[in-house]
Amino acid sequence: MTSPVQARPAESAGRRALWLAFASVVMTFMLPLAGLVMSVFALVVSIRAIPALRSVTKPAGIAVVGIVLSSLALLVSLGVTAMQFYFSNELATYADCRAGAGTVTAQNECVEQLERAMEKKMPFVRPGEVQFPFPP
Repeated sequence: MTSPVQARPAESAGRRALWLAFASVVMTFMLPLAGLVMSVFALVVSIRAIPALRSVTKPAGIAVVGIVLSSLALLVSLGVTAMQFYFSNELATYADCRAGAGTVTAQNECVEQLERAMEKKMPFVRPGEVQFPFPP
């Protein structure tokens, strides 16, 4: 009886790093805070994959792509998470307003209130400049 063929851990390190980096990008767009954690994990795995790949004389290009993807996901998730925390009161007020809005006009009024509240927190934006192309 023969055992199934398995790739050695060092040889599959590049693929693992790339898949985790791709998962961190997807997770960043779905849940930014979870994407933050996932991208840090993918970055660590990608960095650790480079010496593992070089030890078996495999090219480290896949691990480098994993580093680039997970770094970009980390930057995006940090930015989005920071904005969510910075505007947390305004977003909570918007969610309450939206829950009580029964008509389209009332929902549009909630969006207007959110835009004005965000403008007050951003001193570099003139009144009326923040306009969402579609309701959040």
